[in-house]
Order: sequence, then C-alpha cells, then structure tokens
Amino acid sequence: MSSVATDKVAGKLSSTLSWVKNTVSHTVSQMASQVASPSASLHTTSPSTTLSTPALSPSSPTQLSPDDLELLAKLEEQNRLLETDSKSLRSVNGSRRNSGSSLVSSSSASSNLSHLEEDSWILWGRIVNEWEDVRKKKEKQVKELVRKGIPHHFRAIVWQLLCSAQSMPIKDQYSELLKMTSPCEKLIRRDIARTYPEHDFFKEKDSLGQEVLFNVMKAYSLVDREVGYCQGSAFIVGLLLMQMPEEEAFCVFVKLMQDYRLRELFKPSMAELGLCMYQFECMIQEHLPELYVHFQSQSFHTSMYASSWFLTIFLTTFPLPIATRIFDIFMSEGLEIVFRVGLALLQMNQAELLQLDMEGMLQHFQKVIPHQFDSGPDKLIQASYQVKYNAKKMKKLEKEYTTIKTKEMEEQVEIKRLRTENRLLKQRIETLEKESASLADRLIQGQVTRAQEAEENYLIKRELATIKQQSDEANTKLEQAENTIRELQQQQQWHKCSSRYSEDFVLQLEKELVQARLSEAESHCALKEMQDKVLEMEKRNSSLPDEENVARLQEELIAVKLREAESLMGLKELRQQVKDLEEHWQRHLARTTGRWKDPPKKNAVNELQDELMTVRLREAETQAELKETKQRMMEVETQNQINSNHLRRAEQEVTNLQEKVQYLSAQNKGLLAQLNEAKRRQAEIECKSKEEVMAVRLREADRIAAVAELQQHIAELEIQKEEGKIQGQLNKSDSNQYIRELKDQIAELHHESASDQMSKRPEKLLRPTHF
Repeated sequence: MSSVATDKVAGKLSSTLSWVKNTVSHTVSQMASQVASPSASLHTTSPSTTLSTPALSPSSPTQLSPDDLELLAKLEEQNRLLETDSKSLRSVNGSRRNSGSSLVSSSSASSNLSHLEEDSWILWGRIVNEWEDVRKKKEKQVKELVRKGIPHHFRAIVWQLLCSAQSMPIKDQYSELLKMTSPCEKLIRRDIARTYPEHDFFKEKDSLGQEVLFNVMKAYSLVDREVGYCQGSAFIVGLLLMQMPEEEAFCVFVKLMQDYRLRELFKPSMAELGLCMYQFECMIQEHLPELYVHFQSQSFHTSMYASSWFLTIFLTTFPLPIATRIFDIFMSEGLEIVFRVGLALLQMNQAELLQLDMEGMLQHFQKVIPHQFDSGPDKLIQASYQVKYNAKKMKKLEKEYTTIKTKEMEEQVEIKRLRTENRLLKQRIETLEKESASLADRLIQGQVTRAQEAEENYLIKRELATIKQQSDEANTKLEQAENTIRELQQQQQWHKCSSRYSEDFVLQLEKELVQARLSEAESHCALKEMQDKVLEMEKRNSSLPDEENVARLQEELIAVKLREAESLMGLKELRQQVKDLEEHWQRHLARTTGRWKDPPKKNAVNELQDELMTVRLREAETQAELKETKQRMMEVETQNQINSNHLRRAEQEVTNLQEKVQYLSAQNKGLLAQLNEAKRRQAEIECKSKEEVMAVRLREADRIAAVAELQQHIAELEIQKEEGKIQGQLNKSDSNQYIRELKDQIAELHHESASDQMSKRPEKLLRPTHF
C-alpha cells in the first residue's frame, strides 16, 4: 500500500515539474517576443502573451511530501528569478535594437557628414579665391559662416584674410629681427614652458614649438618696445603657430595687436583691460542684476574671473576646439564676441553662482565652466548671440570710464601735491624740533649758570658776614676814638691860651693831610667802581629774558641809585671835613709863624693842640673808612638781593616745569588707559565677529547637510516609485493569477499528503498541520 502511494506522489511530482518547465519556457518566449516586437508596449500585454496554464485534471495526484513541498518552493524561487531575467533580457534587446538603429543612423550621418564637408570645402574654396568680392558684397554671409566654424585646413589662410595680414612689409624684417637681442628674452624663456604645457607641439623642452614661439615673441618685443612682452600674449601666438608658419603667425599677431585693441590690453598700464572690465561689469548690472548684487556682496570683482577671458580670448579657459571656434569669430568681429560669450556663460551658470560664496565661485569658474561644453561649442555660441550687445552704449560707457579715469588722475596729482607739502611740513617740523632742542640746551645752560650764580651768592654772603664783623670792630674803635676825642676836647678847654706848635707837629699834620687827600682819591675810585658795577647790573638786568620781573629789577635799580646817592652824600661830607681840616691847617700855620719866640710854658699848650689836631685827623680818617665800609656793605647787600631774586625766579620756573611735567604724565596715563580700552573693545569685537562667522558657517554646513539628505530621500522615493510602477505592472499581468493557482494546487497536494500520513501514523497527526 505504501509503495503504491509513493508511486502516486512521484508521478504527480514529475508531472508537476514538467508542467512548470513548459510554463516557464513558454512565458520566457512570450516575453522575448513581446520585447522584440517594435510595436509592443511596456505597460500593456496582448492576448497572445497570456499564459495558457493547463488545468489540473481531477485524476491528478493531490498528496505531496514535505521534501516535495520544499522542492516546489525552490521552483517558485527559480521562477521569480527567470521573471527578473526576462526584464533584463527585455532591456538587452532594447539596447541592441537601439544600438542597431544608432549604427544605421551613424552610417547615414557619416555619409551626410561627408557630403556636408565636401560642400563646406567647395564653399570656403570659392570664398578664399574670390575674397575681395565676397568680403565687400557678402559680408554678413561670411560672418554667419565664420560663426558656424572655419574648416581646419582653411583656418590659416582665412585668419590672414580676415585681418589683412597676407601681404605685410614687416614679414621681410622677421629674419633680421631674430638676429637682434631683446631685453625681454629671459622673461620669454621663463614663460614658454607654461604655454600649452600639455600640447604635443609645446610640451617638450627646447622643442620646435617652443623655439618658434620664442622667435615670434622676441621679434614682436623688438618691434613694439613700449609693450615688449606680456605673459598672456604667448597663448595667442601659440594658437597661431598651430595653424601657420612662424613668419605668417608673426604678421597676424602684429595685425591683431594693432587693429584688434590687443596692444592697448597688453600695455604696461593695461588701461584697455580696465575699460573692458568696466564695460563688462555694466553689462552684468544691466542684464543680470541679481548676480551683480551677489558678486558685490561677496566682494567678487570682475577682474578675478574675466581678465583672462579678454587677455587670452578664452584660450586658457576652454579646451582648444571650443577656444578655436571663439577665436574664429574674434578674427571676424573683434572683442565683441568676448563680451557676448562671457555674459552667456554667466547667464547659464547664474543659478549655481547665486548659491556659492567667493571661494566656491572661483572653483566653479576654474573647474566646472571649462568642461560644460565638451560636447561642442554650438550651444554656447548660440547663447552668446542671444545676448543684447549695444555698440553705442559701449561707446558711452567708454566715455564714462575715460571721465572717471581723468578724475582719478587729477586726484592722484592732488595727492602727489599734498604728499609734497606733507614732506615739506615734516622737514619744517624737524627744523623746529632742532630749534626746540637747542632752546632746551640753552635752558639747561641757563639753569647751570643760575646754579653757579647761587654758589657765587653764597660766597658773597660769607664775605658780607666777614665785612660786618670788620665793621663792628671798626665801630668799636670809632667809639674808643670818640671817647678819646672827648677827653682831648676837655683837656683843650683848659689850654685855650696856648697857640704855638712844634715843627714836628706841623710835619705830622702835613702827612695827615696828604693821607686825607689819598683817602679822598680812594673814595673817588670806589665811587667810580660802584658806578661801573651799577652799569653792569643794569646791563645784566636788561639781558634777562623774564619780562615779568622788569618792575622788580627797576625797583632794585632805584634802590642801588639811592645807595649811590647816599655814598655821594658821604663823599661830600668827607670833602667838607677835609676842607675844614685845611682851614684848621691854615689857621694853624698863621698861629705858628711866631711860635719860636714864645716862652717854654706855651710849648706844652701847643703840643696839646697838635695832638688834638692829630686826633681830629684820625677821626676824619676813621669816618672815611667807616663810610667806605658801609658803602661796600650796601653793595654786597644789593648783590645779595639781586641774587636772591634770581634764585626765586629760577625756583618759580622749576616749579612751573614740574607742574607741567605732572600734568603731561597724568594726560599720558589717561591716553594709555583709553588706548587699552580701545584695544580691549577691538579684541571683543573681533571675537564676536569670528564667533558669528563660525555660527554662519555651521548653519551653512547644516543647511548643506539637510539639502543632501533631502536629495537622497527624494532619490529613494523616486526609486520606490519606479519599483511600485514595476510591481503594479507585474500585478496586472496574468502571471500573478498563475502563481495563485499554483499555490492552490500545492495546498491541495499538501492536504492529501497530510491525510495519508494521518491514516498511517496516528502518532504524527499534527505534523501535516505544522507544515
């Protein structure tokens, strides 16, 4: 019984496997035919592609073992793989069909292209042969042809014809120029290796390309001494040498420099480049205001990206095929094409540039834009001729730029004049500083002189103290002499009758008279010395620079003159005393004419009178000495007072200077405090600005990350959408119905197998329900 059941299961399994294989092969063939048919749709299925599933007969076996079920599951998996392979097959067939059509189209296109090339060659050959007539009568048609591109083999002759360089007398001078020496040779040698470093014609050192490039650049530097050599011009000459021999390239380059505004661009002042930058910036402001505002906000100047466009005519920006097409149009229309292409580039990249900062924009101009038109320059040239270019407005902008530059030149002249005046003022300040230093030296010398005068004043005070002591001693002696005189006068009252004097007494009186006259002469000399000292003091007072002390000095002068008057009065008194002595002497002589006849008793009286006269003479001499001593004391006191005034004024000036120094030091401390505060504030502001910049950069990074996540999410959603579409297409097909029927059959087989096992092994009744 068991063998019979096993045979039944094996038969059912083999029939099921054969049925599955037939169904799968039929499905694959139907899908391949559907893909191969050009009119078949990807989203709908024809009735011929429906699966013809053989119905199970009632007599089919309905019981399967677990191993059989596992095998059926593997078969279902293989079926799904085959379905995916059918999709890949469809794509392969489609690609093959497309490739076949592309081969056909390419073959037809190549044939059409060959015909077009032949027509273009014939047309350009006619134009070159009939250049003068064509240039005059069909100038617009020639421009249109140049815009579409000059054939490579005609480019050399057409460029020469466009710039009228085919018959230039300077061509005969080229060989002579090469024999001469140029001052720019070192610069040219240095930059040759940087010109087209990846091109086969120029990349090897000391190659033919580098040699002819050096020859042309050297010859032009000798022809045009003002321009000499400029680095960007080597790229233009290199392009010319790729098309023609070096003599013709030299003539074309000379023509370009003279007639195409290139000479003004390459002058050392580069005034024409500044004009082009100004005109191009005004065009951006007019046609692309948002981009212009963005450039201004990022401090992205036009010269940072556009100067090489004008200096090399895009030869350093685009690959050679694209740059050569632009150079064709430049040879025909001049710098206008540079303005057009530059503005067209900005229009095409405006959206990307508005989202970038200055560094990002530089990277975009250097790395992205050069490779945007690798497929061909036609799109760029078409966009450039959609740009509005107004020649009259460009002339107007040129006049405005000239006016602005004229004003700038005037401002520079004014700045030079102000700098000259500033230099003269600095020289004058230096002279004044030197004079101030000399005045400071004089002030220091004056202070030293005052210190010396103070020392002299101290010495004078010591002498004055000594003189006072001597004066006291003289006063004491004078008092003693007065006492002696009083005693003698008292004795004289007792001897009034005596009138004779001895001869010795007379001689003594004569000596005393001579001494009195000598003392008078000394008094005169002392008086004269005092007057000289007074004059000297007046001169010194007049030489003093302090005007505030003039009144005080005048008072001192008055005091000195008063003392001088007192000394004169004393001198008069001395003279009166001398006169009195002379009168006494005369009377004495009159009385002593007959003294030798008098008796001896009277001789004693005469002796007493002689002594009295002697005492009087000594008294007069002592008074004269006393007067002289007082006069010297007055002089010393006057000098002391003057020196005291000088010291007082010097101390006052020193005090004023100290106060000024204190004030300046306090002011300096205040300024240092303000400076430290300003530095601290500046440091705080810089820290705040750096923090704000970091915060802005962080926010920008967060925004970029969020944008990247959103883009990734969008891509995932699109993938899910495509998968959903494919899944929907599969669900709509009849293969899904077939899979459901197959699952039903497997369930029935599983049910039969479970019932058979339950009848054989009651202990394993739960096993089929488990599966």
